[in-house]
Amino acid sequence: MSFPEDFNWGAATASFQIEGASKDGGRTPSIWDTFCATPGKVFQGHNGDIACDHYHRYQEDINIMKDLGIQSYRFSLAWPRIIPGGTGQRNQHGIDFYDRLIDALLEAGIQPTATLYHWDLPQVLQDNGGWANRDIVSQIADYATVAAESFGDRVANWVTINEPWCVTWLGYYIGVHAPGVKDLDQAVASAHHTALAHAEITRALRAVRPEIRSGITLNMTSYQLDDPTNPELIKLRDLQDSNLNRWWLDAQLKGEYPENLVEFYGDKLKRVVKDGDMEKLKIDSEFLGINYYSDSFISTPTEEQVKKNEGTFIFPINSDGTSPAPHTDMGWPITPEGLTNLLVRVNKDWPEIQDIAITENGVAYGDEPDENGVVNDERRVDYLVNHLDSVEKAIDQGVPVKSYYYWSLLDNFEWAEGYAKRFGIVFVNFETLQRIPKLSASVYSKVIATNGKVLDSVKKS
Repeated sequence: MSFPEDFNWGAATASFQIEGASKDGGRTPSIWDTFCATPGKVFQGHNGDIACDHYHRYQEDINIMKDLGIQSYRFSLAWPRIIPGGTGQRNQHGIDFYDRLIDALLEAGIQPTATLYHWDLPQVLQDNGGWANRDIVSQIADYATVAAESFGDRVANWVTINEPWCVTWLGYYIGVHAPGVKDLDQAVASAHHTALAHAEITRALRAVRPEIRSGITLNMTSYQLDDPTNPELIKLRDLQDSNLNRWWLDAQLKGEYPENLVEFYGDKLKRVVKDGDMEKLKIDSEFLGINYYSDSFISTPTEEQVKKNEGTFIFPINSDGTSPAPHTDMGWPITPEGLTNLLVRVNKDWPEIQDIAITENGVAYGDEPDENGVVNDERRVDYLVNHLDSVEKAIDQGVPVKSYYYWSLLDNFEWAEGYAKRFGIVFVNFETLQRIPKLSASVYSKVIATNGKVLDSVKKS
C-alpha cells in the first residue's frame, strides 16, 4: 500500500484559536470574543485574547513547520481583522498581516490553504441576526471578494466555510458555541444560509480569480446502531445522517436537500427558501474537505437523554450515557476504521467528487513535557498512525483522497473547552508561549518524508 506520489501533507489551525492580538491592528470583536466574555460559556472563562500569539509569532511557527517538512498549511482568515465593520471598508493592517504570513509560508516552501470562514463572525453582523439573517449570504460573498483580491495571487486553494453544521446547530440551536442561540427557527435558517453562502462564496472567488480551487469543509461521521434492525433507530440514524453528512453535499451537488429533513423542518424551512434559491445552491467545487474525529453511536434514548440532547438526534450507545471506550480527552471514541468506511461511502454516494482532502483529523490528549522537556505523546502517535492507515486503505479502494491536514499544528484555544484540551503536535506553554514539538510531530515528519512508507514500521514498533 502507498500514498500517491503527489499526495499533499499538511497541518491545520484556525484564526481565533491561535492568533491572539484580539485588539491589535484594527481588529474588532467576533462572536467568539463576546461568547468568551459571557460567564459560564467557556471553561474557566478562558478567551482568545492571547491564544498562541501566532499574530506575533507566526515566523516561529512557520520555522517549526519547515523543520517538520509540512508541505501545506491550512489557516483561516479572521473576518473582523480584514473587514472590522463586517461590511464596507477593508482594514489594511489586517490584510498586511496575512500578506506577511502568506509570503513567509511561500518563502519556506509551504503552500498556503486559506479558510475564509472558521467561525469568527464579526459581532456587528450577529447584532443583526448573523447566520439567521439572509443578508449574511451577500455579506460573506463581499468578504470573499476582498480576500480573493488581496491574496488570490498567492493562495491557490480555499475552503469556503468550515463545518457549517457546527456553525448552524452548535451555534444557533444547542447554543454551546457562539453566538449561543437556542432557537430551531434560527438554526434552520442558518442551515439554508450556510449552504447558499458556500455557492455564493465560490462564485465570488472565481469572479476575481477563475483559477482558484475551492471547496467546503464538512465534519462527517459514520454511524453505528446498537440494534441495526430497529426501525426507530434506523429512522433516527437517517435523520442524523441527513442533518450532518448529506445536507450541504446534496445542496451543492444536486440543488436539493434530503427529503426526510425537508419534511421534518416543514414550514420552518419553507419560510426561508426563496424563489430561485435551490438553483443557486448547485455549484461545482474543485474538492471536498472532510473533518473526521470519530464514529457516532446511536441507541434507543432514555427519557433523560432525550431531555439532555433535545433536537440533536445523537444518543450514545452505552446505557450509562457514554460511547464505547477507549476515549480521547474530549470523551470521543477512537474508531479509525470508521474513517475508511466514511471515505468509501462518500466515493460511492457522491462519485462526482474526485478530490477529497482530510482537512482535520486529530486527537486531544494532555501530555506535557517530562523532566527532560520531552513530550512523549504516544497515544497521539497511535491515533495518527492508525487513522493514516485508514486513509491509505480507502485510497487502495479507489477513493480519491489527495490531501491530509493534521489537526492541529499547535495546542490552542479549543472553543468552549478553552485551553483545557490539547490537540497539537506542538506543545504550547500558555503562560510562556514556548513551543515544543511532541513525539507525534517527529513521527509525522517521518511519515511526510517517506510519503507514508514509514507507517508499517511505526505500527510494528
